[in-house]
Amino acid sequence: MLVAALFILGCQNNTDHQKDISSEMDKYSPEQYVKISHPDWSKNAAIYQLNTRQFSQEGTFRAAEKELPRLKELGIDIIWLMPIHEIGRKNRKGTLGSPYSVKDYYSVNPEFGSLDDLKHFVEAAHDQGMYIILDWVANHTAWDNILVEKHPDWYDKDYKGDFRPTPWWDWSDIIDLDFNNPGVREYMTEAMKYWVKEANIDGYRCDVAGFVPVDFWNNVRTELDAIKPVFMLAEWESRDLHAEAFDMTYAWSWNETVHKICKGQANINGLYIYYSWNESAFPKNSYRMTFVSNHDKNAWEGTMWEQFGEGLDAAIVLSVVGEGMPLIYNGQEAGNTKRLEFFEKDPIVWKEHYISDLYKSLFALLKENTALWHGALGATMVKVPNSSESELLSFVRQNDKDKVFALFNFSDKEQNASFKEQLYHGKYIDFSTNEEVHLDEDFKLVLKPWEYKVYVKK
Repeated sequence: MLVAALFILGCQNNTDHQKDISSEMDKYSPEQYVKISHPDWSKNAAIYQLNTRQFSQEGTFRAAEKELPRLKELGIDIIWLMPIHEIGRKNRKGTLGSPYSVKDYYSVNPEFGSLDDLKHFVEAAHDQGMYIILDWVANHTAWDNILVEKHPDWYDKDYKGDFRPTPWWDWSDIIDLDFNNPGVREYMTEAMKYWVKEANIDGYRCDVAGFVPVDFWNNVRTELDAIKPVFMLAEWESRDLHAEAFDMTYAWSWNETVHKICKGQANINGLYIYYSWNESAFPKNSYRMTFVSNHDKNAWEGTMWEQFGEGLDAAIVLSVVGEGMPLIYNGQEAGNTKRLEFFEKDPIVWKEHYISDLYKSLFALLKENTALWHGALGATMVKVPNSSESELLSFVRQNDKDKVFALFNFSDKEQNASFKEQLYHGKYIDFSTNEEVHLDEDFKLVLKPWEYKVYVKK
């Protein structure tokens, strides 16, 4: 009996010891940084920014609705509507004012139509298999927002005790809210929930999201997801927003780097830095938004042609086949050559253009090729060493099913390209010519200035 008792005690001690070891090891086990679940429909999506004021001659939701079939055919999945609310009049810029100067978060700008028109637009987009996110301006309001008189204590103040615009910016038509006040947080959260419930929208693009506390956004996401699964885009570039609040953040530094390369102010090393940072610092299951234009870029810094010059096509292709969800700003597909006015009516001139066909082909590839999907469901870019690494970008994205080998001459000189190692070897279809090719250690080619090649595994 004594022997049996000692054996049982020994076993128990051994079990306790194993539990202690297991418990000790648990604290060293990596945790999943991204706690939110991305909507399934976002995994291989392309996003489209719609500036209602300039999208049509009428500048209304009803007029924009007529173009939904065209956007669907283009390959768009998510439509981001710029702010739809009534615009403030006090200290307004220009004749019509900025959509980002909100007078009432529960209103619809009559310039664009009615609440019923918005609902009809959302329903029509859903019928086409597309999703709608609204632009949301939480950081600041118009000077004559309805909250100014009702809750002046909800606003940030300057050293004189006066309402103030966002510090250091020239945003003279807005004043900042104070998110240290619980009332502000509750009001803003309820307003965001209202549009999900009332108009059945599918999420938000949040303006200057980094100027608003992360814990506010974390709670917003929880309350919105309790209504329906939503998609959240932050106009910011920060890892912490991905954990519990946002599906996607802007790849501002990608855009700025490619712009500098195309303008001769940098070389490919700038992209090595971006992609290293993106892979090492951002969690695998985060989405980044890659783009060659948006409303800010177009209005204040130049058209896509001004920004990227002869490298535009290569930049567009990289925005889709590289890591990131690609964005089109309305008018790009028409080859828009003008900086759209921001505070006045300035309709896009619509016409047939090859860029529309380019995006359409790229989006079709994105949807069918799982290696190009977003976040953890897609494949990480792996660098392929080449003979001119300051001018040529070459990489592979592959998984068990799909593979893409892409190369870009981001220079104004012809490049005689050869490649090292075996990662790129295989049988492919040339994306541009639809020809079959077999690439091995003898593969060499001459790339013209700004030329790109995308090879898709056969």
